[in-house]
Amino acid sequence: MTMQVELIVSTYNSPRALDLCLTGVMAQNTLPDAICIADDGSGPETAAAIAAFQTAWPHMPVRHVWHEDRGFEKAAILNRALATSTADFIVFIDGDVLIHPTFIARHLALARPGRFSTGSLIRLNAETTAFVTPDMVRSGLVFERAWLRAHGTFDRIGTWLKTMPFPFPVMRFLDAVTPVQKALCGANASLFRADALAVNGFDEAIKYGGSDKEFGIRLTNAGIRGQHLRYTAPLVHLDHPRGYRDEDEIRRHKQMIARVRSERLTWTQNGILKQDLAP
Repeated sequence: MTMQVELIVSTYNSPRALDLCLTGVMAQNTLPDAICIADDGSGPETAAAIAAFQTAWPHMPVRHVWHEDRGFEKAAILNRALATSTADFIVFIDGDVLIHPTFIARHLALARPGRFSTGSLIRLNAETTAFVTPDMVRSGLVFERAWLRAHGTFDRIGTWLKTMPFPFPVMRFLDAVTPVQKALCGANASLFRADALAVNGFDEAIKYGGSDKEFGIRLTNAGIRGQHLRYTAPLVHLDHPRGYRDEDEIRRHKQMIARVRSERLTWTQNGILKQDLAP
């Protein structure tokens, strides 16, 4: 039986970024079987952008999973997307990223039950983000080293390496030997849906600041090990304001994450199922 793959794209009131993101999705060498837009309460402009995408690409199945805007509740909408998915394998990205044409293929190449894969970002500044066009994404210009260098993205050698400057076997070797923590990054991650359900998905008590990291720690505690795609699954992150950032909440979340790590917890009572059914 063929493995069914769904790309879950989280978004909130950023229709331009979402349009650019989906342009990159349809430029993939390997397409997902379906796309789910996990929408954390966006208004009609986002719904219109999704409808336009469906009209342009009628053969790509698209689900728009939405809930009412109650503030930053990304974990809750991702859980709803997971709970209603029928796919075997899930790739997660945010709706403000541009994925390299080989992105999904690389995640699929490493797909294993009992493993999650995660990568990192190349961040654009606000000025550069403002003039990115769909043609730049389709042509691959936004992933070219010369273009990224000219727009000030190379703040360190690690960022330069994310552009895959060496042949693939070298980049794959660097992925394997670079001593980086396998912390799950929700904008660049994948796993089997059954593994996500085994830990009850994301903890909805964590708002902005760490829900993806906490999810990855519980996966690891459950024996679902992380593997990093730092240098072989690049994506470019579009800049945006972060008015939802709350330093008090971030401190509280760090305490919650520390407890999950120290007590080796695998299940959250605030996940897909709202009860304590941990084994």
